[in-house]
Amino acid sequence: MSSTNAPDAAAVDAAIQQARRYSLYLDRLLTAAPRRLDDIDLAAPCEVSAPALRVEDKTALYQALRRFRQRTLAALMVRDLAGWAELAEVTTVMTRLAEAAIRQALDWISADMAQTAGTPRNARGEAQQLIVLGMGKLGGGELNVSSDIDLIFVYPEEGESDGARALSNHEYFSRMGRALIAALSQITEDGFVFRVDMRLRPYGDSGPLAMSFDMLENYLITQGREWERYAWIKARALTGGAADITTLMSMVRPFIYRRHLDYSAFASMRDMHQQIRREVERRDRANDIKLGRGGIREIEFIAQLFQLIRGGREAGLRREPTLEVLALLPERNLLPAPIVEDLARAYDFLRRLEHRLQYLDDQQTHVVPLDAHVRAKLAESLGFDTTAAFEAALERHRNNVSRQFDALFADARSEEHALAPLWTQSIGAAAAAEKLGELGFARPAELQTRLAQLRDSPRYRQMPASSQSRLDRLAPFAIEAAAAGENRDATLERLLQFLESVNRRESYLALLEEYPQSRRNLAELMRASPWVAQYLTLHPILLDELLDARALRSAPDWRALAQQLRATLDDAAGDAEKQMDALRHFKHAQTLRLVAQDLAGNLPLETLADHLSDLACVVLGETLHHVWQGVHGRHRETPAFAVIGYGKLGGKELGYASDLDLVFLFDDEAPEAPQNYARLAQRMNTWLNSTTAAGLLYDTDLRLRPDGAAGLTVSPFAAFRDYQLQHAWVWEHQALSRARFVAGDAAIGARFESLRNGILRLPRELNKLRAEVAAMRQKMHEGHPNKSGLFDIKHDHGGIADIEFIVQYLVLGHARDYAALTGNIGNLALLKLAAQLNLIAKAPALAAHAAYRELRRLQHALRLQGDGYARVPHETVSGHVDAVRALWQQVMQT
Repeated sequence: MSSTNAPDAAAVDAAIQQARRYSLYLDRLLTAAPRRLDDIDLAAPCEVSAPALRVEDKTALYQALRRFRQRTLAALMVRDLAGWAELAEVTTVMTRLAEAAIRQALDWISADMAQTAGTPRNARGEAQQLIVLGMGKLGGGELNVSSDIDLIFVYPEEGESDGARALSNHEYFSRMGRALIAALSQITEDGFVFRVDMRLRPYGDSGPLAMSFDMLENYLITQGREWERYAWIKARALTGGAADITTLMSMVRPFIYRRHLDYSAFASMRDMHQQIRREVERRDRANDIKLGRGGIREIEFIAQLFQLIRGGREAGLRREPTLEVLALLPERNLLPAPIVEDLARAYDFLRRLEHRLQYLDDQQTHVVPLDAHVRAKLAESLGFDTTAAFEAALERHRNNVSRQFDALFADARSEEHALAPLWTQSIGAAAAAEKLGELGFARPAELQTRLAQLRDSPRYRQMPASSQSRLDRLAPFAIEAAAAGENRDATLERLLQFLESVNRRESYLALLEEYPQSRRNLAELMRASPWVAQYLTLHPILLDELLDARALRSAPDWRALAQQLRATLDDAAGDAEKQMDALRHFKHAQTLRLVAQDLAGNLPLETLADHLSDLACVVLGETLHHVWQGVHGRHRETPAFAVIGYGKLGGKELGYASDLDLVFLFDDEAPEAPQNYARLAQRMNTWLNSTTAAGLLYDTDLRLRPDGAAGLTVSPFAAFRDYQLQHAWVWEHQALSRARFVAGDAAIGARFESLRNGILRLPRELNKLRAEVAAMRQKMHEGHPNKSGLFDIKHDHGGIADIEFIVQYLVLGHARDYAALTGNIGNLALLKLAAQLNLIAKAPALAAHAAYRELRRLQHALRLQGDGYARVPHETVSGHVDAVRALWQQVMQT
């Protein structure tokens, strides 16, 4: 982290002299030039042992490490300046050089210390190792040619060594750390290996050089600061055992990455960057390509911002290299691809320029000198014909970075909003109510009282000061957004309820403040539907989905989404609670996207139902896969198990709040199969219908299985087939007409479809069938009494249920002669098909077809308006009801 003044023109030729000084090494390393240096083995820079503490061995170690660094750097410099090495080769070689030097030195030091102090052990007598953490560019695998290396030293547990001169583990590893620092950074006649910076450790320069896991964890929990979260993103263990490293990183990860979407990272990173810019301005370093405007640090901040915000939920973002993180942003719709391409090109250019500055005199400088001769040499080394072309490229890249950085980190905390007095009540209640009336609110006095009550509530007063400030800035925007369209009073009330529900979760307030488009999208959805308003209030994490209007309204790619969900659940393997929450977040997010498209008028109801059904199939498939992984004693890798969807899921007519009618089947002769599949079915049902912190996934109904609630949760396929052929009631065959395989073993699914088709095509006596279907319909009607005086769209005679029963009768009665009737193509298509087959008259069929579509549309609209029952005045649907009743009379003759 040290820096020097920009080199003068004389230093340019020093690079050539340095290369000549180590020409002996170049002859050996570049015999097959151009040859990538990262193909060369950098694992063993020297062979130095330490049988006893002898100065000459330590001297040999120091010399070997330094000369290894010299010959590697000289070769790398020539390859880079010759244009043979890409940036990735340079940074990879330097990183591997540092890793090799650290491990080699540590091995020597460990062997040396063991001669007198023995091996450090914990209270159980287990050997302990020092874990060297690479931070910054070393941790990210992006080391410069003249970088400091940022290190932190930790060890698993306290204890003491077992040698003749026993030391506490703290003292042992502190001495080892000091010896390692000296081995790398002490200047000898051969120079140094790497400058070492330990200031990123807990408590900085005043803290202990090495600390135990417990001490580190306590520090991070009680004293860890926001800038340290940023620093720890790139932490990577370079030494130590795999189990200890896993334990360490599992301990550190919750400090870096929050479980929720952490949009409060904007403010902390913005403040950190402002401090850096002030320091750059104070030191008059405008030409600093690392810390200055449009420099390397701004690119790193952009990448790490998204890591801090989303890394708690998206494990794929938890990686160290900057370019790797940038490449993920377009895939996740976080930044447009052209912007990321500009940032990546700028990063490559600035890092290559940075290396050329550092080749000059092996100093960690980032300042482009003003000297014309030096600039000409830099331009030539980067492949530019003229200095002017180089300077233009530099300015273009820095402008691109600065423009994107400023757009992303622009401070949303603007001057006081014109409507702020309505929230602060600074103009008095009467004037506030008058202003609300002028804005078009129908009940201004009531809304003024509501605003005052919210601001004076104990909940508001108990908020942290930073959250209060955010809410104070957001409330006027809520008033403004509600006044901008129809249904103003209800929209404002819904927005206030939402803000009230999240006012203790600063990250959500931060998201709304940082992204104005999220406020607009939220208001539009709140205005359109009370059901959606309640859904968002219950699941505020969905605010994240409101950031990108294009993604919000794009057609779902279920195959790609299933792959993303699989990866997310794989990352949470072993943590059932986290996997259950991930499933719920996925389902809620996709539901919101479909709602947005639905309210925008972009989704016909049938297409929406298809999408909601496909969503359920994705969730069921991934739930099955991951629950099976956790079944203790499972006897095969892939279960011979299938999920059959009935009802709305089977018929692809799911609504937003529909439950899932499911039947579980297996076909497996293994003796442990019944027990294992019973566990699988029970746990699947628990995963689906349990309420967690992330809400509910689906309500499920398993009563359509053989023998209903008294039957086994999961049925062997043979037993299911026997039941359907020998014991099932007619109503169960009616239900089978709307059943399909939805998840699991496709072979069992195919056998089920074959069985289903065979059962639907069994010969049946039509009069008897008609009577049984009509009796079941009457029983269903009696089970849903309606004394409201309104027409119940689903359950009353002439409604949706009548159409469904008519279709089921036609399928069971005529599929024997017309196999096409067994197709699971939906009630609308089956009505048309029946008319084409002359099973019903065309005109009544088309009238009922239109009625069914309109009644479903009305039912859906009423659900979105939050109505508990889908009921309307008779006169508004009388024509459609008459059409349905006429078809019922024609077909069912009752």
